[in-house]
Amino acid sequence: MTAADLPAVMRLERLLFPEDAWSEEMLRGELADQPRTRHYVVAEDDDGAVVGYAGLAAAGGQADVQTIAVLPERQGEGVGAALLTELLDEADRRGGEAVFLEVRADNDRARRLYERFGFRRVGLRRRYYQPSGVDAIVMRRLPHGGPPAGFGPEGGRDR
Repeated sequence: MTAADLPAVMRLERLLFPEDAWSEEMLRGELADQPRTRHYVVAEDDDGAVVGYAGLAAAGGQADVQTIAVLPERQGEGVGAALLTELLDEADRRGGEAVFLEVRADNDRARRLYERFGFRRVGLRRRYYQPSGVDAIVMRRLPHGGPPAGFGPEGGRDR
């Protein structure tokens, strides 16, 4: 992800997270730390339009998935899995001992994706997401958690 991607990313951010969207300034700050402690990527369709984005923070042997977002009409097509794969690969390249994330307790689809990739619940942050007051489930994946279920040897989706 570069600064040139920010207009499209911000449209998607506001669409998907209307109550607690990141500001453009927050995202610019994240991009400013690339590649030192951050790794942000976008997924594009065949026409070059951004259909998803994701970000990782990594330092001191630990990595944190900062965000993953996919255009609603593209969810369920493997875009989120591809973005998460890239973040986990980057965490491995940086020697991460564990990868953490928070997921909304009411986001079953995302939680199932993370579980397929070897993430396990390790905690709960009550009323973490504001202003809605939704809890955050804290999840962790240890290194080399194995291939995600539902993906074949070529990385394609199994049905």
